[in-house]
Amino acid sequence: MPAPEITPGAPCWIDLMTSDITKARQFYGELFGWEYETGDEEKYGGYTTARKNGKTVAGLMQKDVDQAGMPDVWSTYLRSDDAEATASAVTANGGQVYMPPMDVPEQGHMAIFGDSAGAAIGVWQPREMKGYELVAEPGAAAWHELHTKDYDAAVKFYEEVFGWDTDVMSDTPDFRYTTLGAGDSAKAGIMDASGYLPADVPSNWQVYFNVEDADASVEKAVSLGATVIDGPEDSPFGRLASLADPTGAMFKIIA
Repeated sequence: MPAPEITPGAPCWIDLMTSDITKARQFYGELFGWEYETGDEEKYGGYTTARKNGKTVAGLMQKDVDQAGMPDVWSTYLRSDDAEATASAVTANGGQVYMPPMDVPEQGHMAIFGDSAGAAIGVWQPREMKGYELVAEPGAAAWHELHTKDYDAAVKFYEEVFGWDTDVMSDTPDFRYTTLGAGDSAKAGIMDASGYLPADVPSNWQVYFNVEDADASVEKAVSLGATVIDGPEDSPFGRLASLADPTGAMFKIIA
């Protein structure tokens, strides 16, 4: 598979903030066949890169002591050619800067923002590290989806801040869904979650990983300490399941 073409505003990277990186490495290594390389502690804080078949697919990071109260979480990063300009656009369009753009030596610049409904979204301005090298293959990210409590505002936010060319996939009262791009070229989705997200659960991005067999993957994940949240069940796009890894980070799989 050639490296994915990553355009500005599109998902380009995912990483996991975890309370137990040893447990996380073992879990995802067994489940997805990942191999790991840990970066220099002084330069990159021990950031771990996961690879599948020699190609980068994700990052893993041990949480700091001051992050102990935060849940373990998978994050999606959108590509930006200018992280500082994106930060300005975020605040101008009703978002927040959770972590201002910071330099990652030689690799690029990263930032974490909150969109207009409070969902956390990462931004990556690449230098040497362009983003993931494998997508939509077993063990790699297959889809990125925003579940938002303010659907109309969220669609406008991503159009304005990230230049999304959106396509309305569905606009019925029980299923409102917009994608970045259309049809087979779509790269991410925004779902109206106002009808089902509990009051104490904020709008959030979710990552889907491709697997060859959803049922077998769920069975294996459970044997490794995961919890099934939903599924597996059939959908028009494949067989899906929602899981929480052994320390509680949520993710989805699709076959």
